[in-house]
Amino acid sequence: MEPRIDAFKSAGIRLLLILPALLAAGCTNKIGPDYQTPETQVSPDWLESDDSRVSKKEGNFREWWRVFKDPVLNQLVETAYSQNLPLQIAAVRVLGSRAELGVATGNLFPQSQGFQGQTEKISLPFLRDLGLGSGDSLWYTRIGVMSNWEIDIWGKYRRAIESADAQLMASVAEYDDILVTLTADVANTYVQIRTLEKRLDIAQQNVKTQSESLRIADAKFHGGTSTQRDVEQAKTVLASTQATIPVLEGQIRQAKNTLCYLLGMPPNKLDKPLGSEDRFGKIPAPPVQVAVGIPVDLLRRRPDVRRAEQSAAAQSARIGIAKASLYPAFSISGSFGFVSTNSQGHSLGDLFNWGQHFYRFGPSVQWNLFNYGQLTNQVRAQDARFQELALSYQNTVLKAQQEAESALIGFLKTQNSAEFLAESTAAAQRSLDLATLQYREGITDFTTVLTAEQDLLKQQDNFAQTLGSIATHLVGVYRTLGGGWQIREGKDFVPEPIQAAMAERTNWGDLLKPGAVPAAPPSSLIRAPDW
Repeated sequence: MEPRIDAFKSAGIRLLLILPALLAAGCTNKIGPDYQTPETQVSPDWLESDDSRVSKKEGNFREWWRVFKDPVLNQLVETAYSQNLPLQIAAVRVLGSRAELGVATGNLFPQSQGFQGQTEKISLPFLRDLGLGSGDSLWYTRIGVMSNWEIDIWGKYRRAIESADAQLMASVAEYDDILVTLTADVANTYVQIRTLEKRLDIAQQNVKTQSESLRIADAKFHGGTSTQRDVEQAKTVLASTQATIPVLEGQIRQAKNTLCYLLGMPPNKLDKPLGSEDRFGKIPAPPVQVAVGIPVDLLRRRPDVRRAEQSAAAQSARIGIAKASLYPAFSISGSFGFVSTNSQGHSLGDLFNWGQHFYRFGPSVQWNLFNYGQLTNQVRAQDARFQELALSYQNTVLKAQQEAESALIGFLKTQNSAEFLAESTAAAQRSLDLATLQYREGITDFTTVLTAEQDLLKQQDNFAQTLGSIATHLVGVYRTLGGGWQIREGKDFVPEPIQAAMAERTNWGDLLKPGAVPAAPPSSLIRAPDW
């Protein structure tokens, strides 16, 4: 019996000597490709860089909406940031991804542990003859713990950590992308409301002007100096202008409903933040010059570009996870506990005496040789998915440049258009004043007055829409340049009421705090895992 025990101990000692080598190999070898950022083509400069209104300086992308110098807009953005529900949904996804990273990290340690205890009563007639028990039964009690640890020789679990870490960064980038879109949507909707209010004001002012023309035409008709045709024409123009007012009022209400949704509140009149309906605010006036930096900054600033890259990085690590399944998995299992019987002078009360202890440990190997073809195709599927995401990243970079260039050219050219419309609007006002004066003096007919009124309304309405377009194009510039997400740096991802509700249900530790997740893009693509 002793030689067998000595041999068992000797084997255990040899295993302990081999174990450090296995662990050392597992800390260096990782099957699968190391992620490399796909090559992309980025323009060295903007197409409109020669325009004096385009500055290559780094702009205030963090709070870009402040360039409009509109306190109401500033307050609306702050409200949306704190109350918008889709943004809060994205924030909770970040917390979930952070927890998934913790799950992946935990797989580096013994993957299964257990506690086992049993008591058996063996009743056989020959036990008494063998002297193994009192009477016809033998009581046998065993209690102990067991564990199994698959050593990460091929880097399967470390690749899983890389994937989960990159997925966490992708979820942060998704949150940032939603925040960029949210700030832009709030600003665009606010500009739309102010533009519609200006157009409504223009229509109401023209109704007053056209009503006065109708009064003049009616007076001249009753005085015998004009025909009823002039009166009917004046009524036609007036009614046509009046018909635009309900449409504009409806569009204003719809835009306000959209703004309420962005602010995370049910539809209401928004009289307090926007002002009363009989006092319209001005269309936000953007600065003439815009600071856009250089195109390569898009790769660093735009969240959708970062999300596309992090998604590709996460998938690259999954190739390594799939490839590790092609190799044998080495595990160490063991158990330790106490055993006691009521035979040969022993009693169940001796269970926890050290002399009653037992232990067992040893290696095991698992190798899926008979489904090798299936595992190979799993690797191929993961590789194809990575190539898809790599191409998607390259496409996202190209699309980002296209969107930024289009928004910039729209901002500049709309400014040029506004200059001409300002001149045409002023000319239309002078033309109406002259036509009205000449009609009163009998120099020209009433058709000239009606034509001038219609021209003035058209020019004023176009000018108001163009001023709104300038503002929305500038919003588009900042959106396509990836501005706005920076306001969340150092802040909680989810509001305190949601934190309290989650903490009441589950022990989240420190993960609900901003320090538990990245506050800014990493300097390198793959951060060091938390282990």
